[in-house]
Amino acid sequence: MKLFRYGVEGAEKPGVELSDGKRIDVSAFTPDFNEAFFTAGKLADLGAWVAKNAEQCPVVTDTERLGACVARPSKIVCVGLNYVKHAEETGLGLPTEPIIFFKSTTALNGPNDPVVIPKNSAKTDWEVELAVVIGKKASYVSHEEALSYVAGYCVHNDYSERAFQLERSGQWVKGKSADTFAPLGPYLVTTDEIPDPQKLHIWLEVNGEMLQNSNTDDMVFDVSYIVHYISQFMTLLPGDVISTGTPFGVGMGLKPQRYLKPGDVVTLGIAGLGAQRQVAEAYVG
Repeated sequence: MKLFRYGVEGAEKPGVELSDGKRIDVSAFTPDFNEAFFTAGKLADLGAWVAKNAEQCPVVTDTERLGACVARPSKIVCVGLNYVKHAEETGLGLPTEPIIFFKSTTALNGPNDPVVIPKNSAKTDWEVELAVVIGKKASYVSHEEALSYVAGYCVHNDYSERAFQLERSGQWVKGKSADTFAPLGPYLVTTDEIPDPQKLHIWLEVNGEMLQNSNTDDMVFDVSYIVHYISQFMTLLPGDVISTGTPFGVGMGLKPQRYLKPGDVVTLGIAGLGAQRQVAEAYVG
């Protein structure tokens, strides 16, 4: 299934896109796609409910704004330097263990909402990433069982302010967490539609120029290992998001380096998961 959320920011409603492309509101089944929805196991029942009730559900038009495909999770955990060629372009070498860091949940944004270049930013960068949504509580899970804890997958643009991230003291989270820096969606695509998350074309363009063009088979650590690994250090709750790293082609890695300016248009997507489009705007305080 393809799950989405739509409507005014802060008041989004849940929806499902049917196999024929028709979009329906499923508020009669659940108020939102949030931690409570996944904890209660409602994802397993949603398909059967839609099959019986789709004709009675309100239609969602293509003109509706799309929100992040899951409601604000308890946490967004990110993995750094997790593509071989991206690690090479940074000159930092391949990690021996996953590099993990947090991104603030206040950065969540709709997949087609503007990205706001933060106040005092000089190096706002793009990062197309495969995101994993956790379907059930995960703590100390094995590598072999890890994928059974996944509800589905979605597109994430892990926007990063490189000066804040790398040139200021402290942790990477400062450069990752500005408002609008985590557009998620358009869909949460359930695992039955993505049998192998390590065989997905992943791409990003800026102003129509292809800059990231890769495949998830270039990951250093695969999705199952990442879920397993993170669960050794923290409990992953239903609805939590793990962003699994970006391929080569970020602005920091180009020669000369390039960063976003107001008016730039960023488009990105992953095979089977849909596409996003953001227009960069200057911060107005």
